[in-house]
Amino acid sequence: MNPAKTDARRHHDPQVRGFASDNYAGAHPEVLAALALANGGHQVAYGEDDYTGNLQGIIRSHFGATAEAFPVFNGTGANVVALQAVTDRWGAVICAESAHINVDEGGAPERMGGLKLLTVPTPDGKLTPELIDRQAWGWEDEHRAMPQVVSITQSTELGTLYTPEEIRAICEHAHAHGMKVHLDGSRLANAAASLDVPMRTFTNAVGVDILSLGGTKNGALFGEAVVVINQDAVRKMKHLRKMSMQLASKMRFVSVQLEALLAKDLWLRNARHANEMAQRLAEGVRAVHGVEVLYPVQANGVFARLPHDVSERLQKRFRFYFWDEGAGVVRWMCSFDTTEDDVDAFLAALKEEMAR
Repeated sequence: MNPAKTDARRHHDPQVRGFASDNYAGAHPEVLAALALANGGHQVAYGEDDYTGNLQGIIRSHFGATAEAFPVFNGTGANVVALQAVTDRWGAVICAESAHINVDEGGAPERMGGLKLLTVPTPDGKLTPELIDRQAWGWEDEHRAMPQVVSITQSTELGTLYTPEEIRAICEHAHAHGMKVHLDGSRLANAAASLDVPMRTFTNAVGVDILSLGGTKNGALFGEAVVVINQDAVRKMKHLRKMSMQLASKMRFVSVQLEALLAKDLWLRNARHANEMAQRLAEGVRAVHGVEVLYPVQANGVFARLPHDVSERLQKRFRFYFWDEGAGVVRWMCSFDTTEDDVDAFLAALKEEMAR
C-alpha cells in the first residue's frame, strides 16, 4: 500500500483513560472549536494577530491592569523565559527541592536559562519564609550565586495548595530582601477552583511579580503563557521569548486556546471537575486496606503508598507513574475528561489487585 494514499485514521481507543497525567487528556471540544474559528484567512504572525491582542484584555481581567501575557509553546519554556526575565546572569532562584523546575525539566532552567537553582527540602512541597531563609543569604559574596528570585508552584508538585495569606507572606519576605517572586501555575486553575477564589486573589493581589500560566493541563491542545504582573521586575521579555525559541509564528493558535479557556468559565469548569474526580478517587482509596494517601488532596492529584507488586500489576490495567518507586509511592492524576466511571473502574481494579 502506498502510504501517500492512505487516509488518516485513529490509532488509539478513545474510551481508554488512565491516571498518569492530565497531559494525557485530549483538548476540550470548546478549545477545538475555537481553533477552527481562528483558522480561516490570514492573520499577522508572531503575536501581532487579533487573537493575541484580545487575549491581553482577558489576562488583565484575571491578573490586574498591569498584566501582560506572552504566549509560549510549553510549560518548561514558560518557566525558563519567566525566570530569565527576573534574574541577572549571576542570579539564582530559590525553590522547593520538589519543584518542577528542579526535578522535571531536564535541567533546562540551568542549562538553557543559565540559572542556578538553590533548593530547599519541604515536607509538603511548599516554601515558607523560614525555609526560604535557608538559601536567602550571601548577596554580596562573589563566590556564591546571588539569590534574586523565589519560585513557588501553585498547586504544588505534591498536590498541595498555598493559601493567599501564605503567598502574601512569601512575597513580602522576598521583596524585603530585594528578591522577586515567580509562580509556576501549570495547574493554577485547579488551585483557584479548590480555594474557590479568583486567580488574582493569590497572584497579583498578594505580590507575585511574574507567573507561568498553564493551558495544556486544563484542556488546551498546546500552549501556555508567561504573565508579567510587575512590569518593573522584567526586562526585554519579547527578546527573551524569541531567543529561548518560544515565539510562535502562528501565535493566534496559542492565544485563541487561552481565550477559549479564560474568557468565560471553561477554565474553572474543567478544573473543578478534575478536582472533584480526585476527591472521589481519594475517598475510595482511603477505604482500601493497605493503601495510604500521603498528602492532603487539594487539587487534581492523589499520592499514595501501596505494595510495589500491586502497583506493577495495576499499571498493566491503567497508566500511572511511580513518584518514588523505592518507597512504593505512586501518583494518580485526574483530568477535565476523567469520568466517575473511570474512577470507579480504577478503584475496583485496585481492590482486586490488593486482594490477590
